[in-house]
Amino acid sequence: MNLARAIHFDESDMNVFHSPARTGEWCISGGFEFSNFTEADLAGKTRQAFANGWLGVETFGRVTFVAVTQIEPAEQAALEAALAQHFVEVYGAPSLEAALRVAREEIAHMAELCDGHDPNTLLTVSRELTEAGVRESFRTISANAADIEQFAIHGSLDE
Repeated sequence: MNLARAIHFDESDMNVFHSPARTGEWCISGGFEFSNFTEADLAGKTRQAFANGWLGVETFGRVTFVAVTQIEPAEQAALEAALAQHFVEVYGAPSLEAALRVAREEIAHMAELCDGHDPNTLLTVSRELTEAGVRESFRTISANAADIEQFAIHGSLDE
């Protein structure tokens, strides 16, 4: 099964999110965090997290880009348990058992988003508030093989 890990191309996420995700940590959409938000709640770094931040499931920080990669069953089980614990501690889920069902659904949703994409395909998320609630849309950016021409320096050794 595929899931996605946080990836950083520069330091911008360190500046735009209250709590940036760690490079390489497993991520999910995390749109549930904004389910009770209104426009008044969306300002500054919170707006940035809402607009295009994936949720890291280790630090519970945000990241702009994630890359598709394979996840092992043991890693998936640990992720589900960590997310369930987060639901109990932060959102007041009534039990770990109830939270685990929801955590599994969130991870399955992310796996669906990653399904069929080649390794290292980049994903982005964008959100908007609508009358019906939070609307998410997703975009993929394929990982193209690097061409030697991108790195080669042309010239003559005679000069």
